Amino acid sequence: MKVIFLSNASSIHTIQWVKYLANLGIDVEVISQHPVDNSFPAHIPVHVLPFKGFLGYFLNAIPLRKLLKELQPDLLNVHYASGYGTTARLTNFHPYVLSVWGSDVFEFPLRSSLHKYLLKKNLAAADSIASTSIAMRKQTLKFLDQERIIFITPFGVNFSKFSRGKIDKEKQDIITIGTVKTLKHVYGIDILLHALAKVYKILEQKHSILSNKISFRITGGGPDLQKLQQLANHLGIQHLTTFVGKVEHDTVPQELAKLDIYIALSRQESFGVAVLEAQAMGLPVVVSNVGGLPEVVKQDETGYIVETENPDQAAEMIIKLVLDQQLRDEFAMNAEHFARQNFSWEACAQQMQKVYQDTLVSFKKRV
Repeated sequence: MKVIFLSNASSIHTIQWVKYLANLGIDVEVISQHPVDNSFPAHIPVHVLPFKGFLGYFLNAIPLRKLLKELQPDLLNVHYASGYGTTARLTNFHPYVLSVWGSDVFEFPLRSSLHKYLLKKNLAAADSIASTSIAMRKQTLKFLDQERIIFITPFGVNFSKFSRGKIDKEKQDIITIGTVKTLKHVYGIDILLHALAKVYKILEQKHSILSNKISFRITGGGPDLQKLQQLANHLGIQHLTTFVGKVEHDTVPQELAKLDIYIALSRQESFGVAVLEAQAMGLPVVVSNVGGLPEVVKQDETGYIVETENPDQAAEMIIKLVLDQQLRDEFAMNAEHFARQNFSWEACAQQMQKVYQDTLVSFKKRV
């Protein structure tokens, strides 16, 4: 089977998909208007489209049509329903699987009636639709005029990198609580800081010794960095809080190894691969009950799921973990097992391969 990926070639998710699909014996090539960097697998061919930016998604339809005619794939897998979904629809190549990722169905259609119209047209034109989570499938269905099957094809975890056995964790008498996330409003880092301030205040009042044995670590870059640093100062936790800044994805395992508890209090999250990576590293987690996050955490087994915009409840669960080393160890073991059993990239690639096969069978019946 020959499959062409129409996707952002610089995305780590694109890289992981094509690498593991190729490992299954699928002949995979990538077409992208985004540049390729050194991290892209050298054995997988990449074709870069000539036009860039927003207009590129419209102007690249003709160059894409020409490329597909030359490459003769059995199937096209388009990733992202807004931009690349538009290019695929204008190209009029079939069959193709349209994979939705998150902001393309949660944010893009809310910008204007035109954006919503464009998304609906792109979704309707696809032969099959795939989503990384059940929550995102529900969101996508809102933009379809008729009921359709939407396949669930989650992102996986690379256990050759994200494994607590791979990295020596520093032995220290400090409990470090934190996150690895882009510093944007949607990811609720401000909610996290409010929760951490409450944790510190309660520990200082009731467990003064422990209050001197906690630290907070926020890893990630983004537009809200300065605002969040000011908030930490305002909340009186600046002396406990380290803002690491942006790190490359390859160094995320080392950052996670510095944590004892991982927190994700996002306002919206299409899937939750960062939470899965944390669990693969043997970290208990506390996450908000939004989007795909509840799908990647086992309540009271690998972590806690709390109400969104509720720093008080998050603080309560964090304190529970801080006070109980045995509970942290139990959740850590459960978390690693859960991630390995359900979200290996090998298993996810096999699920996607099945979607390709079903799409091809269904398409041949129609023509």
